[in-house]
Amino acid sequence: MSTIRSAALRGFRATVAELGGDADELARLAGLPPVALDSDDMLVADLAVVRILESAARVLDCPDLGLRVAARQDLGMLGPLALAIRNAPTVADAIECTSRYLFLHARGMSIAMEADPNGARGVLALRYEVSPDGLPVSVQGVDLGLGFVHRTIESLMGGRYGLRSVDLPYRPAAPIDRYEKFFGAPVRIARPAALLRVPRSITTHPLLGADEALMRLALTFLARQAPSHPAPGTATQVQAAVLQSLGTTPPEIGVVARLLAMHPRTLQRRLAAEGTSFAAILDEVRRKQTRRYLTTTDMPMSQIAALVGLTEQSTLTRCCRRWWNATPREVRRGALTR
Repeated sequence: MSTIRSAALRGFRATVAELGGDADELARLAGLPPVALDSDDMLVADLAVVRILESAARVLDCPDLGLRVAARQDLGMLGPLALAIRNAPTVADAIECTSRYLFLHARGMSIAMEADPNGARGVLALRYEVSPDGLPVSVQGVDLGLGFVHRTIESLMGGRYGLRSVDLPYRPAAPIDRYEKFFGAPVRIARPAALLRVPRSITTHPLLGADEALMRLALTFLARQAPSHPAPGTATQVQAAVLQSLGTTPPEIGVVARLLAMHPRTLQRRLAAEGTSFAAILDEVRRKQTRRYLTTTDMPMSQIAALVGLTEQSTLTRCCRRWWNATPREVRRGALTR
């Protein structure tokens, strides 16, 4: 299962509200917890993101929904990667950094600089690809991603950057002039790939205010998240995977094993060798998250149960009695008293 950070849906709720829709209902129909629309760091299935974008475009009769959401997004949604990009010496460095570490934001997404398919002198092609498992190309997904890349380059360059043309790998339902207004350049449809054709000269354009020390710090952090860095213990990896997916995907060993590219039996053996088990890690993560939600928020108990991967509020009560010999409300009142 390929995943993406929920930050990819920044601006979705506001866009749907503007169109008179119900974002929470669209999320539930797509298999997403509504809270994912208000959080940046949940790991959600990219198939679910495709479903919510495409269904919203259809239900709200808004064929340019992806572009509308992209218009509400900014570079900050990329988290630590945004820090590295903003502080890169040149646009070429920013693109290279993005190409190398974009998978940390979305495993099925990539950006690469290529020779211009038309062979035009002084022009390069910035190829954007996203490949959710088991689905054809998503019009809204590509519109959103390509629109975000375009707006990011404009932000880095301080305005228009001489975009030559945009290639789309489909025939969109929205009018072409809507795309051309958004990108400020000619748009070509039914092309082999999603591309932004840009002047070669932008790659050497220096980024104002770049701080190479901050960039190195961000790159060090990103490198530690990459597979090439020595992997932490299996229990630590499982804990991180459970924490990030809790409340968004079923808290099952098979799901976590797929996230870690590992067979469930192999995962069980490695955890046993470290003196623990999947059930013990899941229980501990749930306990810590439940205490945090009870003592730092006023969320309803049913919502807290869902966020920690429990199907019923009564199950949450039983867990709290086992962990602390108290009901959830008693835990919350105790925190308020202190």
